[in-house]
Amino acid sequence: MDAESERMPFPPTDLAGLDVDPSLAQLRKDPGMCQAVLPYGKPTWLAVRHSDVRTVLADKRFSRAAAVGPDEPRILPFIQKANLLIVTDAPEHNRLRQLLASSFTVRGVERLRPRVEQIVDGLIDDMQRTGPPADLMRSFALPLAGLVICELLGVPEPERPRFLEMVDSFSVPALAELTGEQIMKIGHELRGYLVGLVGRRHSEPGEDLLSTLVRDTGLTDDELVAIAITVLIAGHEATADEIANFAYLLLTNPDQLRQLREQPDLMPSAVEEMLRYVPQGVGTGLPRRATEDVEVGGVLVRAGEFVLPVMTAANHDEAVFPDASRIDLTRPGNPHLSFGYGVHRCLGAALARMELQIAVGSLLRRFAGLRLAVPAGEVTWCKGGLVRAPLTLMVAW
Repeated sequence: MDAESERMPFPPTDLAGLDVDPSLAQLRKDPGMCQAVLPYGKPTWLAVRHSDVRTVLADKRFSRAAAVGPDEPRILPFIQKANLLIVTDAPEHNRLRQLLASSFTVRGVERLRPRVEQIVDGLIDDMQRTGPPADLMRSFALPLAGLVICELLGVPEPERPRFLEMVDSFSVPALAELTGEQIMKIGHELRGYLVGLVGRRHSEPGEDLLSTLVRDTGLTDDELVAIAITVLIAGHEATADEIANFAYLLLTNPDQLRQLREQPDLMPSAVEEMLRYVPQGVGTGLPRRATEDVEVGGVLVRAGEFVLPVMTAANHDEAVFPDASRIDLTRPGNPHLSFGYGVHRCLGAALARMELQIAVGSLLRRFAGLRLAVPAGEVTWCKGGLVRAPLTLMVAW
């Protein structure tokens, strides 16, 4: 790479709400790829065009496993453990993914739909009983995502309140209120609980994901616990954040809100468009490291160099999404990359889609007068980490 003075700091820290970094549009127009430095790890190339991001995510010469470690470009000091599904390459990644695949197909996920609908209705019933205003994040989005995780992992009903307390402790709003010692203590307790839960599945199998994996796969208990943690990481706060983000987006865009109320059959298309439009977290995927020299977007990436795929930039690429800065709930096709691409494409995409469709659809159906309880400019947002979502989202109806 070139001199350090030519590398841009990434990501910006001054973005408000769901704004997209305006520099990404210029980077897409510039030839080649930009070099950047993140708060931790070595410098990296930024892939910002849709075609370049797809290349990095699909080409086997870009390794996810080789990127893990102290050199990995990252926003937080935390270094990911290499035994998780999301940081392995073939053949290990393929082995784990195939074992999990049947539980996350559209058909497999649809078996959960009645239970997800029941959970959503129960949470909305609670909100109606309590009355407005309500924090949509803590009253609805976080508990919904947490309870769906409980269903997936087979957490027994009596144990769910404490389990959800532990899981919610790792949400950004909760982390801001805890000390490092408290976080480590809760993390140790949560892992201990999952170890015990996996152990019980050997003698007390059910119909949940862990029971299926214990019965059918031959995975070790350590692997099963790692998978349970991965499900928590990928399926809890990320889903809750998107529920809150989508609600905020619709409540601040009255034309799209009206359109979706008048045409509820648009919900699947609307969810895809909001997935494209809303920047997820800091808008990037996980970095890859080239295992040999590879040309991407006219740039020769040398073996050992990192490339960071910037999904938000790809999702606003005018070459693929005409009038990309406009929300179009009827946008056809919509090949957004919010769930990734290639072998590491999000295994829980079908589940996330179902949760988002049910959550947003039920909120609009049950709360005819749903609105923000504070001016949009007074909504407080998570900053300084991986998450892009409201800390609280006060609503009324």
